[in-house]
Amino acid sequence: MKQRGERFTMLTAYDMYTAQVFDEAGIEVLLVGDSASNNVFGNRTSLPVTLDELIPLARAVARSATRALVMGDLPFGSYQGSPEQAWDSAARLMKEAEVAAVKLEGGSAMAPQIERLTTGGIPVCAHIGFTPQYEHTLGGYRVQGRGEGADRVLADALAAQDAGAFAVLMEMVPADVAAKVTAELDIPTIGIGAGNATDAQVLVWQDAFGLNTGRMPRFVKQFADVRGTLLAGAAEYAAQVRDGSFPGPEHSF
Repeated sequence: MKQRGERFTMLTAYDMYTAQVFDEAGIEVLLVGDSASNNVFGNRTSLPVTLDELIPLARAVARSATRALVMGDLPFGSYQGSPEQAWDSAARLMKEAEVAAVKLEGGSAMAPQIERLTTGGIPVCAHIGFTPQYEHTLGGYRVQGRGEGADRVLADALAAQDAGAFAVLMEMVPADVAAKVTAELDIPTIGIGAGNATDAQVLVWQDAFGLNTGRMPRFVKQFADVRGTLLAGAAEYAAQVRDGSFPGPEHSF
């Protein structure tokens, strides 16, 4: 698609029904992200989620999508230690969750891990720019790649490509920097808060469709009001139960 100049889409998914809906809608890639930590399990950040928690979610998505490429995140602490640790964790995602690819955070520093996985037959997407798993070393949620940092983003992208990554995800990177990286790479780039020149875009579905109503990053656009629909439906259900109109004769045996 990159070679043909066609843009594609990626959304997070963590269960069978969202996977089926997004797959039917034509979303090309479904990411079972470590963002499940703060969008499914109720944690404040992505750091606490474990591989054991992500595998059942990824399995549900992989078994429910019929056409989309399903990618699973490697959570914090499951791959940074060594290439062999990365291999063991990624192999579990491939075997137990049946995903088609994995994502890990890091470029140049993670090149040995990327090379170990790709030479072993595991497709890897590298996540660079702002990397949420490194929020404490980065000083919080900050745009990456401004000024001299632009060269570092490009170097990370090229290192990931050279190590065998099939795609690079850039988060919170200035649009001009992301455009330069996209032009330099042979592999596709996926943007989230990285402007409009990347080959693809990704969003967390709870942000994009209004289930999450908290403070949103600047790069989020709300395309639907899922929370409002659920809230209205739940309130109507409660009202009909309380006034005795549900269940009616047509719902009874």
